[in-house]
Amino acid sequence: QVQLVESGGGLVQAGDSLRLSCAASGRTLSNYALGWFRQTPGKERQFVAAITWNFGNIYYADSVEGRFTISRDSAKNTVYLQMNSLKPEDTAVYYCGAGWTATQMSIESQNAYEYWGQGTQVTVSS
Repeated sequence: QVQLVESGGGLVQAGDSLRLSCAASGRTLSNYALGWFRQTPGKERQFVAAITWNFGNIYYADSVEGRFTISRDSAKNTVYLQMNSLKPEDTAVYYCGAGWTATQMSIESQNAYEYWGQGTQVTVSS
């Protein structure tokens, strides 16, 4: 089992920055992919960014590339999402997921992730 706890969400204005954290516990993250997804009411969970724990391969959704940065701290078992130049359309609940079976082909699909955190709300006002 992997437990994931997100933090760092909040209410900001357009153009501001936030850093989300996802602290993992329970087992080693070797061979896992850690991903950030977001969800708004009535819509499916949407891929934002992902990183493979072993090799640090990074993937971004087109909508956030150049504004968001995903990173990991192996010593702290934590993955971060630095979000800059936030827009109102970034408003969502952000979830962290851990996927042991995620591959390069599937890493952007929520179905590739076995474990999820409880989510953290990000609200960007215009």
